[in-house]
Amino acid sequence: MAASKPVEPQSGSSLPRWQLALLIGTPIVLGVGAVYLWNRNKTKDSPGKRNGERTTPEGSSPLDRAQGAKNKGNKYFKAGKYEQAIHCYTEAIGLCPRENQTDLSTFYQNRAAAYEQQMMWTEVVQDCTQAVEMNPRYIKALFRRAKALERLDNKKECLEDVTAVCILEAFQNQQSMLLADKVLKLLGKEKAKDKYKNRDPLMPSPQFIKSYFSSFTDDVISQPLQKGEKKDEDKDNEGEAAEVTESSGYLKAKQYMEEENYDKIISECTKEVESGGRYIAEALLLRATFYLLIGNATGAQPDLDRVINMEDANIKLRANALIKRGSMYMQQQQPMMSTQDFNMAAEIDTSNADVYHHRGQLKILLDQVEEAVGDFDECILLRPDSALAQAQKCFALYRQAYTGNSQSQVQTAMDGFEDVIRRFPKCAEGYALYAQALTDQQQFGKADQMYNKCIDLEPDNATTYVHKGLLQLQWKQDLDLGLDLISKAIEIDNKCDFAYETMGTIEVQRGNLDKAIDMFKKAINLAKSEMEMAHLYSLCDAAYAQTEVARKYGLKPPTL
Repeated sequence: MAASKPVEPQSGSSLPRWQLALLIGTPIVLGVGAVYLWNRNKTKDSPGKRNGERTTPEGSSPLDRAQGAKNKGNKYFKAGKYEQAIHCYTEAIGLCPRENQTDLSTFYQNRAAAYEQQMMWTEVVQDCTQAVEMNPRYIKALFRRAKALERLDNKKECLEDVTAVCILEAFQNQQSMLLADKVLKLLGKEKAKDKYKNRDPLMPSPQFIKSYFSSFTDDVISQPLQKGEKKDEDKDNEGEAAEVTESSGYLKAKQYMEEENYDKIISECTKEVESGGRYIAEALLLRATFYLLIGNATGAQPDLDRVINMEDANIKLRANALIKRGSMYMQQQQPMMSTQDFNMAAEIDTSNADVYHHRGQLKILLDQVEEAVGDFDECILLRPDSALAQAQKCFALYRQAYTGNSQSQVQTAMDGFEDVIRRFPKCAEGYALYAQALTDQQQFGKADQMYNKCIDLEPDNATTYVHKGLLQLQWKQDLDLGLDLISKAIEIDNKCDFAYETMGTIEVQRGNLDKAIDMFKKAINLAKSEMEMAHLYSLCDAAYAQTEVARKYGLKPPTL
């Protein structure tokens, strides 16, 4: 789909990527968790249960009297009489000797539970804080405080608490993981909304721009200058009659495209539009395209709207504008509007292969795989030589078979990849998608061969080096080689946000949190959409929360 990263499988993992940034295997902090569970079994404390109740007659010591008050509070709690329960827990807190920190932390946590039932969030935070100060790895108190902090809209501290809980529970509790995911997404969206609105426009690398335009075959504005379109001075030099009496900003912009002088294109298109030249529709579409490439959707939309509404314009221009606006809507998480634009493009230009190709990618993102395959088939029917559509159709079939756990269909899809690379040996995308499928199937050696083919065909494609680096980590656990390949990607394209993101994730796993945060910040500055930036902020916030948890509680997941 236009202006988006290639669609990739989830590599057999359904975990959120912030969690993968912390999780290095199932047995996270297993030793800590086991010790904690052993200690907790010695003194159970949940309101509504007869945990830790003593048989010693009430009144034999201050601690016994405190336990008696707590037990009475538990009965009130079970009966839903929270005011009385709070009174009893308060009495227990007052009676308990200060040196009995474990018991005292239990009484505070129990009173916090009663306050929680009354939605007294500030009191919940205060009591849980007392409990955690006495017992820093008190999971119930940490999680209860996290939920109260969320209610108080204190997302930063909520995230720190729930991160500690996730680590202590070895990522085994669905509730705490869902809360962490929710808070990270909210924080990411808030930060991205402000940052993206005020960001400085940034032109992507030439490699990215060329790759973007190569995904279109019916795009008038991306075609090389034709003989009759050359600038006046070029025509005079060739002894040809000048067809354009004035200098055309659009034709200059096209020349700059051929020269990869991309920074001048928007201004030249603006000259064409403001002068009322003969290429207004083309200039509007080209300007909108580069606005999208630098992440300025606000600037792009009016230009796309104008082209779409120009009924006398070239139908290919209008269809291309609809594809790009539809892709923009998808990046803005407006799938219905995106679908409407793609459908309209198919109605006005039924023979445009690009419409079906990019709509197929949209359908994959929407998990409408059968419809995606149908669109790719239509694209292939119109352009049998479209290697990209052939490869992405195979990927769609593979994904459908993989998620449906059908081994026979998986093999059919893999055979399809073999056919694609045989018929289109110069299609790098075919090798790349096949390599991802092979990695899913743990055929690592052959996947590595496919990535090598990609690099031979496109040595300047940084993304391939990142994928090959990740493969080395998964296949050989070769951290040094994996990092070298990702560093090579950054050397090739210092604007490759995917490389910085991946490097940051690995540095989290190595325990180098400050370096990880630095990598995530670099990726944030390169994000091509607000949605992508929000995701990157989530990763950065997850790493930062881990630094705070390590500082406060000494909790660290194991490192590579």
